[in-house]
Amino acid sequence: MHKLQDKVVLVTGGSSGIGLASAQLFQAQGAQLAVTGRDPQTLEQANDALGGKALVIRSDAGRLDAIDDMMAQVRARYGRLDVLFINAGVARPAPIELTSEEAFDEQMGVNLKGVFFTIQKALPLFADNGGSIIVTTSITNQLGSPNFSVYGAAKAGLRSLVKSLALELVGRGIRVNAVSPGPIATPMFDRLGLPPELAAAKKQAIADKSPSRRFGTAHEVAKAALFLACDDSSYLVGEEIVIDGGMSLL
Repeated sequence: MHKLQDKVVLVTGGSSGIGLASAQLFQAQGAQLAVTGRDPQTLEQANDALGGKALVIRSDAGRLDAIDDMMAQVRARYGRLDVLFINAGVARPAPIELTSEEAFDEQMGVNLKGVFFTIQKALPLFADNGGSIIVTTSITNQLGSPNFSVYGAAKAGLRSLVKSLALELVGRGIRVNAVSPGPIATPMFDRLGLPPELAAAKKQAIADKSPSRRFGTAHEVAKAALFLACDDSSYLVGEEIVIDGGMSLL
C-alpha cells in the first residue's frame, strides 16, 4: 500500500524545486494532487512532470483573494484536503540600507502572512479525521544571515507559528510540522539575480562551509516532507525537521 494512497494533497510553490520534487514523490505514493505556482512556464513544466494528472493552479501565495480562489478550486475538484504542504516562498536579499518597504512587505506577505491565511482557509477542507500540515521554514530562522534579515525574520515567525498552531489544531486531528532546509540546489538560488560568476562563487563558498561539503537536493527534502505527510509521523506535533547537512550545527 502506498503511503498516501487516495489522499488529497495541496502543495503551494509546487511548480519547481522542493515543491515539485515533493509533489512527484507524493504522487508516486498514491496522492491526488493540486500544485500552485506563479510562473506560467514552470507551471506548464510541472503539469508535464506530473503526467497531466494534477490540478495545476496559478496563484499568488501572498494574496488572500488568490488563496480563496485556490481553495475553491481544490474543493471543486476533490471536495476535501488531507495534506497541505505550504512551500511557496520568496527571498529578496539586500543590506538593510537598501531594503525597500515593497521588498519587506512582499517577503512578509508571502513567507508569513500568506502561510497563516493559507492554513486558516484550508481548515474547512479537512475531514473530521484530520490530516497533516507541513510548512517549509529555513535554517535562517535560527542562524543570522547578512542581507537576508527580512527573509530570516519571516521564517523565524513561521517556526513560532508552527508551534502555536500545532497545539491549536491537534485536537481536531490535524498535525502541524515543518521542514527546515539549509543550502538546497533549487532554482530559488538562481532567481536571486546575482551575476553568474558571483553566483558560482557564492555556491562554492556555501558548499565549502557545509560539514557535508555539498548542497542538498530537493528530493532529500521531499523525503522528509513525505514522512510528515503520512502516518509514519502520526505522533509528531509541532516539530521541525532540519535538512541542512549539518550547517546549523556550526
